[in-house]
Amino acid sequence: MNNTVLYLIAVLIWGSTWFAIEFQLGVVEPEVSIVYRYFAATVIMFIWCKYRGLSLKFKLSSHAWFALMGLLMFCLNYILAYRAQIHITSAMSAIAFSSIVWMNIINARLIFGVRVNARIYLGALLGMSGIVVLFGPQVTSASLQENVFFGSMLALLGALTASFGNMASQAAQKKHLPVLQSNAWSMLYGGLFTAVIALVQGHSFAFDLTPAYVLSLAYLTVFGSVVAFWAYLTLLGRIGAHKAGYATVMFPVVALLLSMLFEGLSLDVYVVTGFVLVLTGNVLVLRTARTPDR
Repeated sequence: MNNTVLYLIAVLIWGSTWFAIEFQLGVVEPEVSIVYRYFAATVIMFIWCKYRGLSLKFKLSSHAWFALMGLLMFCLNYILAYRAQIHITSAMSAIAFSSIVWMNIINARLIFGVRVNARIYLGALLGMSGIVVLFGPQVTSASLQENVFFGSMLALLGALTASFGNMASQAAQKKHLPVLQSNAWSMLYGGLFTAVIALVQGHSFAFDLTPAYVLSLAYLTVFGSVVAFWAYLTLLGRIGAHKAGYATVMFPVVALLLSMLFEGLSLDVYVVTGFVLVLTGNVLVLRTARTPDR
């Protein structure tokens, strides 16, 4: 499979998962839906690793890294993302989450001491300005019941949590822990942590048998958590992290189009301006980050 097809798979699937999450909200609590999603994804990942002959046995110290990644990337991140979409549209949530592009580079500078070009700060500033332009008018005009500000903050906190998860993953890879098996175990730990949180909150493990819920759960599990991840990792190995990272920039475009078609999102000057600022900031960050590797 060529790189263009892999790129399209990652962008189209990840861009559409935000809309699929909308069908998970309602009868079943978000935390419970996440448990279903990642327990099912774990089974698929473990079977795939066994099929590929990849060892799933690791030292206790390695499991500590898997647990940390699971808590940040597959538990807290998704709880915040699902909860955010109760208050804001899928497109807004996707655009806010794309801020992980510059969060990752700034966190890498703070945690690992990676040198940061001045243009990266400019890109981050553009991205943050875009978020303010995008959500500002909605926050000021929204009623307390709509709670748009709360939703936007949850989305940004989700991106920040995922970014810290990425830093944990980077640290684990420096210890030569393999990516596929690491993510298989991390998904399991993420599901377990989320199950504990759901139980502490008193949520019942109900299940919605409607086609919309079942099909969206299957899509998020198989395609969002397994297929897109496989495509992205394969691309990552072929063309490098910075080039593959453009998938993160482009999936909000897909999310925005789906939200316009199915959620009635209107393109006013604030949405367009905010989106362009975020996109420009992310592209600038990625292009700048790629320069030292040339």
